[in-house]
Amino acid sequence: MRRHTARRLTPIAFLAALAGCAPTLAPIPDASVVTPPVAWRTHLDARGDVERQWWDAFGDPALSQIVADAQANNPDIAIAAARVREARGQERAARSLLLPTLNATAGISESRSLNAFGSANEGLAAQPLFQAAYEIDLFGLNRAQIDAARANSAATQAAREAATLAVTAATVSGYITLLTLDSRLEILREALAARAEALRIARDRAEAGYTSQLELRQAEAEYRAAQQQIPAIEAAIARQENALSQLVGQTPRAVARGGTFADLQAPAIPAVLPSELTRRRPDIAQAEFTLAASDARLRAARAQFLPQLRLAASAGAVLSSNLDDPVGIWSFGGSVLAPLFSGGRLEGQFDAATAQRDQAAFAYQRTVLTAFREVEDQLAVIDRLAQQERALQAQRAAVADALRHATNRYRAGYSPYLEQIDAQRALLSVDLALVQIQSDRLNAHVALYQALGGAPGDSPS
Repeated sequence: MRRHTARRLTPIAFLAALAGCAPTLAPIPDASVVTPPVAWRTHLDARGDVERQWWDAFGDPALSQIVADAQANNPDIAIAAARVREARGQERAARSLLLPTLNATAGISESRSLNAFGSANEGLAAQPLFQAAYEIDLFGLNRAQIDAARANSAATQAAREAATLAVTAATVSGYITLLTLDSRLEILREALAARAEALRIARDRAEAGYTSQLELRQAEAEYRAAQQQIPAIEAAIARQENALSQLVGQTPRAVARGGTFADLQAPAIPAVLPSELTRRRPDIAQAEFTLAASDARLRAARAQFLPQLRLAASAGAVLSSNLDDPVGIWSFGGSVLAPLFSGGRLEGQFDAATAQRDQAAFAYQRTVLTAFREVEDQLAVIDRLAQQERALQAQRAAVADALRHATNRYRAGYSPYLEQIDAQRALLSVDLALVQIQSDRLNAHVALYQALGGAPGDSPS
């Protein structure tokens, strides 16, 4: 009885000894752990959460339609969706490792031979055969490979959501830039009209002998200076429309506007805590799933040091014209593959998998740190741009009043035309700067929404 027990325990002891030879899994480096801050550095009046279609808060129906077209037709989003389907297919293929395989073969042969008496014999034979094989996952090798495929599939889905968010933010920002250029063009056209009126007055005064040719040439130079800026803005508008057309998956064409730049509304600052950021950003989710996949591959590399048990069975029949009845055939057996010497191949693969896992851990840390920095950057930009815009508004009021006084003094003959020119230049510069500041502030809101990860479920499944 003791001999039989010893015989049963011998294979188990052998497997346990081999399991003890497997390397130890190293933990994730402590240096890669990121602790979220308690609050944001810049405190703004935050209200509510990020709406699913947060771009609607800008109040432009044409913008909402352009975003919908971009999400439906953008090539980058389509590529990301195809990668998701690829990863899901790989995951289904990995799941098959836990199931047995079943194959069927059928061989048919016809032969003619001579027997010992010199007579020819002809025969027809067929051998249908069913084969089954199954690998018992003793040490989790197949399970680790499935976990890696599942995590990789989740990472590609998160990458798709990140691509959708990036395209959406680029579309919204591009549309705001387009309306900004429209506003700049309108300002330049108004300035050109004012320069044309000043040129007319200067020409009339010069013809009447009230002023010299110097003032006439100065007025004409100012008119031409404003005139030459308009084609450059028009070219920039055409390029921006072409860029938006590419984002929505179309050839270059005109882009319909839903309103003017002045009609755009600045959305509210979302009330999102720093501790919530890691659960909102799709790129952080992608980095986290990538880390999980690398950790599963590390477990699979460790399992390569351990024995693998495979079972195989087959059953069939031999049909022949030389036999009166079919003959059944079958087989059943098992095999154990235990690595004894690989020349350092398994050790090298394990060390490489450990390094890849650590790289994924630090890549996750970098992604999280970048996310916090991006949110803080946009909060600071929105706060400072609001202060800068208020200062520019006050400057514009002062410059506009200075232009009014300079124009009246020039028409009354109390001052040279150069004072009016300087005031006109200053007002044009402030107007263009004010539009740019307002555009930067709106684009900072777009960047903030993107930095916060948009709204959950932005990407269609």
